[in-house]
Amino acid sequence: MQTGGRQGPEIWLRGPVSLDDGPHAGAPETPERPSSIPTGIPTHIPASPRRFSWVATHGGTGVTTLATVYGGQDCGRDWPTPEDPPSILLVARTHAAGLAAVTRALELFRRGEAPPGLDLDAVVLVADAPGRLPRQLAQYIKSIESVIDVYRVPWVPSWRVGDLTGPPPRETDPLSRLTGTTRPPR
Repeated sequence: MQTGGRQGPEIWLRGPVSLDDGPHAGAPETPERPSSIPTGIPTHIPASPRRFSWVATHGGTGVTTLATVYGGQDCGRDWPTPEDPPSILLVARTHAAGLAAVTRALELFRRGEAPPGLDLDAVVLVADAPGRLPRQLAQYIKSIESVIDVYRVPWVPSWRVGDLTGPPPRETDPLSRLTGTTRPPR
C-alpha cells in the first residue's frame, strides 16, 4: 500500500530511540580487541553508571528531585546542551495534563523533530497524588507503555517536604538499576 509517496504503515519501535539514520543505525558496535594485551591480564573494565538528562515535559514534574535522588543532569524543561548527557529520560506527572504533555514530547521524537543526537531512553511517570490512579489514567499509561519503557515513581511524602535523605522507594528499583543508583540494604 502506498500513501503520499511512502510505502506501508508507519512503525514506531519500542525501546530507545536514536536519531542516527546511518546504514548501521541500531546495530551494536563490536569493539576490536587489541592484540597487544598479554594473555592472563583481565580485559573487562567495569562500566560506570550511565548518566541521563532528566527533561520535564511540563512544570512541576519533579526533575530536580529525581536528578538529586537518582543522579544525572537536571535539564528542567529545556533540551540538554551538548555538554549534558544525550540520553534522555522524559518526566511527567500522572495526571491527565502530564500524560498529554509526555505524549506530545514522544510525538516530537517519533516525527524526528527533537534536537539531533539525543537518545530517548524512557519515560518516568511521577505520582501526582497518593493512592491508586483513576481507571482512565491507568489506561492512558498503558498506551504510553505500548511504545516506550515507562518507569513509575510513587508518591513520596518526605520528598514533598524536601527530605531527600532516605533511600529511593522500593517500587523504583528498576529505575535505580537503570540509573545506577544503589539502595542501601534494610
